[in-house]
Amino acid sequence: MNGSGTAPAVPRPAYRRLSVEQRRSQLLAAALGLFAQRVPEDVSLDDVATAAEVSRPLVYRYFPGGKQQLYEAALRSAANELEQCFAEPETGPLTQRLGHALDRYLAFVDQHDAGFSALLQGGSVVETSRTTAIVDEVRRAAAEQILHHLGEPAPGPRLRTTVRMWITAVEAASLIWLDEEKQPTLDELRDWLVDHFVALLTATAARDPQSARVIRAALKREAPDGPAGELARRILPVVSEAAHLL
Repeated sequence: MNGSGTAPAVPRPAYRRLSVEQRRSQLLAAALGLFAQRVPEDVSLDDVATAAEVSRPLVYRYFPGGKQQLYEAALRSAANELEQCFAEPETGPLTQRLGHALDRYLAFVDQHDAGFSALLQGGSVVETSRTTAIVDEVRRAAAEQILHHLGEPAPGPRLRTTVRMWITAVEAASLIWLDEEKQPTLDELRDWLVDHFVALLTATAARDPQSARVIRAALKREAPDGPAGELARRILPVVSEAAHLL
């Protein structure tokens, strides 16, 4: 109590003014958090304002195009994060690099499950040609990163198609994983997808000299106790029963 017999006022936290870029980043982070849990059409500007602890007019000030503009900006932010998932130093065996990239990619899927499904499956009321282009850009960027790690300066159509097919398989597997209540574990899914890449590239190598050269060079850097060695030991007993086909 003070001298007047009243309780002293509790000091209110000082208002922290944010720069334009900081405020915009704050709003995008709030929107991404909501889109991670709900499909876009179930998220309103009021929801974003509440999550960011700001007023609805402030959201409109930064995104005058409303929900569509905010969604596209949030999608671009998520796309930038996804593209970085496949950026990996050029050291170590190929399967190790792929495993690290998949760890980051699948962690994003795990954290943004509902939003990731809406992003890739399409059909959202806020989907436009621009949002579709953003998603396709992520796929192409991922493919370019993997082709770069394969060390082939001028990949031909078969090799490029193989890599893009695998990117599609990774997306499909991620969606199925979410639909199957996140089973198997992330580590198992990652290892399975790495196996799938090696097997797919090997199958292409049987018809394409360039792919054969790439897979031979990659396998030379693999360790016997690594993913490629384990895959070979699992496959040999299966294919040995097909010796009568030779």
